[in-house]
Amino acid sequence: MKQVVNMYKKLDGQKRLAVIRLEMDYELATLYEAMVENNEQKKNECKQKLERLRQEMLKLQSVK
Repeated sequence: MKQVVNMYKKLDGQKRLAVIRLEMDYELATLYEAMVENNEQKKNECKQKLERLRQEMLKLQSVK
């Protein structure tokens, strides 16, 4: 039974990693726009979100 539960956790983690990668791509594009516009507030918000996504990604990768 534990193996089945672990298998589902692993599949959920892999799906979440794919979503995180897409979110990071979007956030990087948003950061680029903020840099072009020289919008400091938007740049800081993007950087904070990217950091949160990076930390979540590292946690999920270490669970594999």
